[in-house]
Amino acid sequence: MQVHLKTLGCRLNEAELETWARQFRQLGHGITNDPDDADLLVINTCAVTEEAVRKSRRLIKRVHGRNQTAKLVVSGCYASLNPNDINAIPGVDLLVDNRQKDRLPVLVNEQLCAETMPAVATEPGENLLFSRGRQRAFIKVQDGCRYRCTFCIVTRARGEERSRSIDEIIEEINELHDEGIREAVITGVHLGGYGSDLDVNLYNLVKAILEQTSIPRLRLGSLEPWDIPENFWELFQNQRLLPHLHLPLQSGTNSVLRRMARRCKTEDFSALVTKAHEQVPGINITTDIIVGFPGETDEEWQQTLAYLGGFDFGHIHIFAYSPRPDTRAAGLPNPVQESVKKERSRQLHALLEEMQLRQLEKQVGKNATVLVENFSEGRYWGYTPNYFRVGFEMDTVSGPVENSILDIHISDIDRNKGVLVGIVPP
Repeated sequence: MQVHLKTLGCRLNEAELETWARQFRQLGHGITNDPDDADLLVINTCAVTEEAVRKSRRLIKRVHGRNQTAKLVVSGCYASLNPNDINAIPGVDLLVDNRQKDRLPVLVNEQLCAETMPAVATEPGENLLFSRGRQRAFIKVQDGCRYRCTFCIVTRARGEERSRSIDEIIEEINELHDEGIREAVITGVHLGGYGSDLDVNLYNLVKAILEQTSIPRLRLGSLEPWDIPENFWELFQNQRLLPHLHLPLQSGTNSVLRRMARRCKTEDFSALVTKAHEQVPGINITTDIIVGFPGETDEEWQQTLAYLGGFDFGHIHIFAYSPRPDTRAAGLPNPVQESVKKERSRQLHALLEEMQLRQLEKQVGKNATVLVENFSEGRYWGYTPNYFRVGFEMDTVSGPVENSILDIHISDIDRNKGVLVGIVPP
């Protein structure tokens, strides 16, 4: 059976897709990038916003509309929160909610595959991720969240915190490395809560990965600012743990953070970023900001702009607030007008451009190891350890370049694209 996998939403959804792909192969199925060739369509939905819900519905209908003879399986947060909506969509053969999604390939085998499964068709060492053009893999280490930010529906959709064992995670990373993956990204709904149900923590996990695997590059996914474990910074002494952290802030004023039920004050965030730069030279900090949260006044917005202006973030994910039914924030008074959200988003994008340029300028003249991901527009492309995109040319090429890790000298900035330009030292 040929399986086509699609996802919307976060890196965790993407990590789940990659895990399903490996499990389907182990069960004897093939993976296809073309939905028209598929016998089975699997869609991992998102529900973080109402727009995500609409996109999920459109994706289900579009993919199944192209291949109505294929079996259709739907999972993810939208499917878990609104199962009646999913079951009402014509053609859905199986709904797998978040509590069962780790067993999705097995459930498909049990419920949708009547005939005997064929033997595994792949050659030893063949890697699914390369068929999708990937050099890095997202590793899901935990699911669920104990916190209840007022704007977030994901904690309800994902349920209680559940962590995978350290041994299981290390085994997966070693298998991926054996197959050719050069970089692993550790992800979870509440990554900093890893091990809360196992009497271990994120420090223990990362330390074990660095000691018991030899994968060249290890990244951490989004990490809540209040979740940094004790002795965390010493882990970065091992250069395989790459110096980039995504620390979601959401607002630059404490009054808004209280309405969001965030557990971090602006002064705590400032101290955390300062310590990160002191302990990890060259670290790149990125963040999230929600614009136009209910009740956000002009004064609060100006406080946020002024506060953010004191940082040089490598990137800010900017979200205009969108009310999500069944969240506390959806019932808060004084919603912000859409026109005001757009103007505030414009102001923050302008500030971000200035920040990014300053950060890129700091990289010029440095050397960096780059994991080469692809070739386009006359350049090879990849990312520096601190997660800046860089393009470079090579005069002579002997052997494969993609998926190699090269030493690159950062020589300039492509201001039109907002990326670094490098050269291969002689």
